[in-house]
Amino acid sequence: MKKTLTVLIAAGALLGAAGCSASPQLSNAETCARVKTVVSAQSATSDKAGMTRVANQLRPIKAAASDDLRAPLQTIIEYFDESAKPNPDTAKLANMKAGYTQAGQTYGQICGSGGQ
Repeated sequence: MKKTLTVLIAAGALLGAAGCSASPQLSNAETCARVKTVVSAQSATSDKAGMTRVANQLRPIKAAASDDLRAPLQTIIEYFDESAKPNPDTAKLANMKAGYTQAGQTYGQICGSGGQ
């Protein structure tokens, strides 16, 4: 019984460690496909709750995103976070608008034709 318990504990520890390992970096095409899935979902609405859902679903994608798309995704997430606040700072949003627009253009260039 002791040996079985020890084996189970060891197996659990190994599985836990495997779950904590870094996820592999996605290619541009894989990143684009995952982002497209998030933004095309029915929960991706333009209201505050929808923007929060999209930002929260983009965070894990950004963590493993291709180098080309990581920074634009971060900019988009930050813009959505500010926009979704109960009382967004309009001056801050105005300052963020150019970066958000550029991030969208970068995303469109890379993902517009299905990614690379």
